[in-house]
Amino acid sequence: MNALSRPKTPWHLWVLGIVGLIWFAGGANDYVQTKLENAGYLQMMADSVGVSLQTILDYYGNFPLWANVMWALGVWGSIAGGLLLLLRSKFASHCFVVSLIGLLGTTIYTYTSDMPPELNTTFSLVFTIIIWVTVAGYAYYSHRMTQAGVLR
Repeated sequence: MNALSRPKTPWHLWVLGIVGLIWFAGGANDYVQTKLENAGYLQMMADSVGVSLQTILDYYGNFPLWANVMWALGVWGSIAGGLLLLLRSKFASHCFVVSLIGLLGTTIYTYTSDMPPELNTTFSLVFTIIIWVTVAGYAYYSHRMTQAGVLR
């Protein structure tokens, strides 16, 4: 194998890349809809937990700057990581690490803030754990694919 060749792309990279990008796009949609204060979207969230739309707007609207930055890093880091994974770039793992840092900050803020009790549910905790496992898994996977020479 010459210096410019790389191992064949395994089928699972394409599957995980596409599935991951779809999953991370859901988080990006949530971020954008929340930041734009899309009343229809946020009303669905409010209805699902039994609070007013104003409660949702107040909670997310009062995030401090650092928490908003962490949320953005988490969301956009995972989107960039998913795209770079599909482009077979070693920088995918870097983006997933950035996403983990953002997720850490967001998680710290979420569970130390004055979150309305209706939002602090078992479902939200389980969903947060799922997000952690997913992003950490993609960080690990992209690191392993870089080590294997698949990502450059």
